[in-house]
This record gives sequence, structure tokens and C-alpha cells, in this order.
Amino acid sequence: MKKIIFMGTPEFAVPVLSELIKAGYEILTVVTQPDKVQGRKKEVVFSPVKNLAIEHELNIFQPRKIRDEYQYLIDLKADLIVTAAYGQILPKDLLEAIPAINVHGSLLPAYRGGAPIQYALFDGLDKTGITIMDMVYKMDAGDIILQEDVIITEDDNYETLSHKMSLVGSKLLIKALEKDHPRIKQDEDLVTFAFTLKREDEFLNFYQDANSVLNRLKGLMPDPAASILIKGETYKVYKMQKSDIILSKQPGQIIIDNKSLFIQTQTETLEVLEIQAPGKRKMFVRDFLNGQKNITNGDFVERGI
Repeated sequence: MKKIIFMGTPEFAVPVLSELIKAGYEILTVVTQPDKVQGRKKEVVFSPVKNLAIEHELNIFQPRKIRDEYQYLIDLKADLIVTAAYGQILPKDLLEAIPAINVHGSLLPAYRGGAPIQYALFDGLDKTGITIMDMVYKMDAGDIILQEDVIITEDDNYETLSHKMSLVGSKLLIKALEKDHPRIKQDEDLVTFAFTLKREDEFLNFYQDANSVLNRLKGLMPDPAASILIKGETYKVYKMQKSDIILSKQPGQIIIDNKSLFIQTQTETLEVLEIQAPGKRKMFVRDFLNGQKNITNGDFVERGI
């Protein structure tokens, strides 16, 4: 049985590590991102992977910069590194010292990068998938070991799709480890990218069609949710739907009517159902409109930051 170094951080990686433990692989250490400090009380928050590692009494390693602290991993003399949404680029010397495979959330060569699940939703796909791949010192460019499709439903958002994909990925990983599989080179002519999201990627663009706006919201839910900028204030949007109301308004224009809030897109009108003002809690729009004075009928959503 292989001795494995596991590297992962978010909820997506939890079923993958859990399946390795269940299958009886020796986990020499679990590498995950450093703890976060959140809120006014400066509470320390562990990654989901760290919580699972603690539960199973596994050794934990949390380098701030893996490129500066990888010798410890080489010295463990592992047979294999398994990564699943770890969050840092592995240094070349580490990849040359220990074979490594990755559980990636797309059907490579599509959507190389740190946000493949989000971009599948942004682009309105009806299917994505998991790739188990060899790791090389080039982002998500290694040979494909196994792939499996995952269907995207109308109700999926980032959380639900990520969960489905992680379960598929955990089973596919074990299948990849059980025996050798022929490798398939990626077709470089078919490569697309899904780079890790930046703050500006969280803002909705109402100068697009309505489906594109709703798809972006799906890819951002439930965290960090979508943002809109109105009169210099940033609001979080958690739920919208297409409206039957036909309005001859400009894209980005806000319509407030009968305790409802609508925003015009390039093609259709969207109704905002749940919203959060700066420093406030999430509210239904009817409650939000009762107390706020900043947004008025006819205002425009700005293009973002």
C-alpha cells in the first residue's frame, strides 16, 4: 500500500482524503493552507481538510509558502503526493522528488486553473467532470489518467456542484490508484483557463443577457455570493429570478415597485429576492427596502470595481 502525502484545503478535498483513509492508505502527513483569523473577535478558523485530519489524528503541515518549506516533505520519502484543491503551486524540486497526481474539477484540457467549477457554472454548461492527472511543473498540464462526467442541473450552484464533483473525484482517485492506467496527453489546442477568482470577478454585469447574470450568481453561491455596486456602496446579492414584467429600461437600471426590486439586463428584467447591505445581515428585499434610503427608483448598478 502506497505511503501518501495528501494536500488539500476546502470542502471539495474532504471526501477525497476521507476515501483515502477508508481505503487504508498510509497518510504520512496532510498539507493544508494556514489557519485563517476572522471577525472582530479574531477567531481562528481551520480548513475543512484540517478538521478531518484532526478527527483522524493525522499529522498536519501548514506552510505559508510551500516553495520555501518543501524539504520536510521530501524527507518523508513518500511514494506519492495526492492533491485536491490545495491552493498553492508545488515547487519543481518537490515534483521531481516525489510522483504526484491531482484531482481536478474539470474535464481537462478545459478549465485549467483554480476555479474550474465556478467557470463551468458561469458559462452555463450542462456537463463538466473530474480529471485524475499526473502533475508536472505547468498548471494542470499533466497527462490524464482517468476522467468522469458530472451533470450540471438547473438547480446547481457552486456548493452543490462542488459536493457532487468531490464525491465522484474521491471514487475516481481510488480507481486510479488501484492499478496502472494508460496516460493520455492533453490536446494543447483545446486548452481553456479558469483562473482563481479575483474580487472583481464577484461583481454582476447587467450589460449582459439575463442568463449570463444568473449563471454568474450560481457560480458564486453561497460564498462569496455576488456583488453589485450602487452609488459607491457594495451590496451582496444571494438570490434573483427572471421577472415576467416587461420593462423598456436600460441595462443596469433599477426599478423599485410595490416593495420589489428589479434590475434590467441586456435582454430581460431580473428580480432581486435576497440582498445584504454593507454591515448588515442578509434580508429579503421587502424588508431591505423598508429601511434603506440609498437606492431609489431609476438608479443604476455600476459596472463593478
